[in-house]
Amino acid sequence: MKFPVALQLYSVRGDLEADFRGTLEKVKAMGYDGVEFAGIFGQSPADIKAWCAEIGLIPISAHVPLKEMLEDLEGTLDAYKEIGVEYVVVPYVDADRRPGTEGWMPTIEAVAKIGKAAKERGLILLYHNHDFEFTKVDGEYGLDMLYRLVPADLLQTELDTCWVNVGGENPADYIRKYDGRTPVVHLKDFYRESVNPDEPLYELIGIKSEEKKPAKKSFEFRPVGHGLQDFPSILKASQQSGAKWVVVEQDQPSMEKTPMECAEMSINYLKTIM
Repeated sequence: MKFPVALQLYSVRGDLEADFRGTLEKVKAMGYDGVEFAGIFGQSPADIKAWCAEIGLIPISAHVPLKEMLEDLEGTLDAYKEIGVEYVVVPYVDADRRPGTEGWMPTIEAVAKIGKAAKERGLILLYHNHDFEFTKVDGEYGLDMLYRLVPADLLQTELDTCWVNVGGENPADYIRKYDGRTPVVHLKDFYRESVNPDEPLYELIGIKSEEKKPAKKSFEFRPVGHGLQDFPSILKASQQSGAKWVVVEQDQPSMEKTPMECAEMSINYLKTIM
């Protein structure tokens, strides 16, 4: 059981912003095969393509804000096409666009529109979930509704295994549910002492909240293999379902390690089980 492994560069965004090429070189030296972008920090697509080729990293995909794609769909997709990615990804939707709101159906329609434009350019659109897509709409998870209403030739999955777990489902089972539609799987680990509904988890991914914070934090992201996730079963399900890539992501560092140290811990663990 072996997959090419990419790093979601949001995990090391501070390093990337300070030294884009140098960070790519360090990611390659750790043993990663590819990278997934989350912003290009003012660098040119042509330069990024050249650096990846020179360093030996495959630019597999890019997380691109929904708003950015809708404001300049052709220009945005063309830029990432120039970099050489195979996939573009809707990474997150704001509260007024989520399942259970009036904005959910327009969001689904927008995703279908982007998927069509991506397909015309030879790109594949993916959707990266959090836990809020496991809100039910007429008895159906919002995430399942999205994949039912937008056909597979316009949208495939990038299941985030941490958020599937937090959303109340078994990550391996959910990967198998989308057998044949899951080319990229996000490997994300976490530790949670208890379920605290008042804990603002999205502040951990950079989304500010005005809600009162609990006195004690019970949830944190962890390097892959250092939390609660069962990655052997996740990887087996990924293989069974036809995944082509797995992507390591850690939104915030933990265990008193730097983001780069966490990224290295993750790939070192994966080397022991693949």
